[in-house]
Amino acid sequence: MRVVVLGCGYVGLELARQLGDDHDVVGVRRSDAGLERVAAAGARAVSADVADADALSAVPDADAVVFAASSGGRGADRAREVYVEGLRTAVDHFCGRADPPDRLVYTSSTGVYGDHGGDWVDETTPVEPTTEKTAVLAEAERVARERPAGGCDGTVARFAGLYGPDRYRLERYVEGPVTEGYLNMVHRDDAAGAVGFLLARDLARDAVVNVVDDEPVSKWAFADWLAGQCGAEPPRKRTVEERLADGDLSETAERRLRTSKRVSNDRLRELGYEFAYPTFREGYRAAITAYRGT
Repeated sequence: MRVVVLGCGYVGLELARQLGDDHDVVGVRRSDAGLERVAAAGARAVSADVADADALSAVPDADAVVFAASSGGRGADRAREVYVEGLRTAVDHFCGRADPPDRLVYTSSTGVYGDHGGDWVDETTPVEPTTEKTAVLAEAERVARERPAGGCDGTVARFAGLYGPDRYRLERYVEGPVTEGYLNMVHRDDAAGAVGFLLARDLARDAVVNVVDDEPVSKWAFADWLAGQCGAEPPRKRTVEERLADGDLSETAERRLRTSKRVSNDRLRELGYEFAYPTFREGYRAAITAYRGT
């Protein structure tokens, strides 16, 4: 199977590494920077902007396309340019080819669920984004699910908070202060592994699957566990209202802070995916060992 990864970055590179032995993987990045990393991951490297249909012509035909492009952490306007306009261009381009892919997977975010007061959510829960950026992500999901044509099925993989090499952020929780709420997480290797797994499954058209580990956890409980594992004192805790009282947050940051939910991975488990890091305990082991060794 030939897989094209549009936006071959943090998760895309790991996906290329995992698929490389058994599949032909093409990793696409917007600029030449980073193409060596794509090649090192075992993929054929191509420079192309996902929002430029002419540039995408340089990308070969594929059996599956994974849209994992990033807006670079910038605002809603840039997010719309990448996730909505870029995705629409990519869908129309690849699904309009004489030999279109069988599936397109768009990597979204569990942030589209919005606030549920700490209650559980799953794929049947209505999408209620609370920020401009998550509203853009929800719009992009509709593009991925409804726009593919020519026999190409759209699938949405909703990632929880990504962590892993270069993204453990131990100091944030070990040193504190830590604001209350829930953490929904997935290790980078499992985010990539789940996408590869979904590519091999016979899913319903416009399927949505949460990609999150087995155990959403209270930030306070996680911080205390992490501090104990690192040989540090438990960090200072604060409530949401105490954090808001500082008065230094943007409106978007305030909305994000007020958002609390626990995301279920029952669907992914029922499909048969086996996690390399089923909880944060396994996923943070390498980072804790490195921290204690410093």
